[in-house]
Amino acid sequence: MKKVYAFDFDGTLTTCDTLIAFIRHAKGTAALLWALLLHSPLLIAMKLHLYDNGRTKERLLSWFFKGTSIQEFETLCLQFAADSRHLLRPEGLAAIEKALAEGVRVVVVSASVENWVRPFFSDKPEVEITGTRMEVVDGRLTGRFDGRNCYGQEKVNRLNSLLGNRTDFFLEAFGDSSGDKELLAYADKQHYKPFRSKGEKE
Repeated sequence: MKKVYAFDFDGTLTTCDTLIAFIRHAKGTAALLWALLLHSPLLIAMKLHLYDNGRTKERLLSWFFKGTSIQEFETLCLQFAADSRHLLRPEGLAAIEKALAEGVRVVVVSASVENWVRPFFSDKPEVEITGTRMEVVDGRLTGRFDGRNCYGQEKVNRLNSLLGNRTDFFLEAFGDSSGDKELLAYADKQHYKPFRSKGEKE
């Protein structure tokens, strides 16, 4: 039976939420803090589970990038990945490299936007990436998502689309948050917060 490893990205393979890190890298700390202040009612409502996680993220990304050309956005994503290798957990990368060496199919399934997740694995083209997608019309970002936010059950849906018949593969999943609950439950073997260093805050 084919073996598949499915990795969450933010917090599992990285040490932080790359959405915030990407915006800071692209727009600067002052602009980020101002946007967080303006959107604080939504962010608080999201934390209280009164407003949808995906819509909050969509609103924040739209604030910064609506109307941006896809070429400019891709350049920002490439620069972010190149400058942010330090965010990757070495133990996570080692697990991916070991899996690839053993012929395991590796998928990174992320709520973050595919455009900035994919360049982190440019040296590992075998790694498949599926994540939240930005809608592009006439070469520019509309500020909306193309499809659903890749969070919770949507991670399972994406794997089903990629992998086909569930009985044809043995799935190991790696996650670290409530957004990975469905993914971990779907797997044959689960790893929760697997790459945390000793003494790291849970």
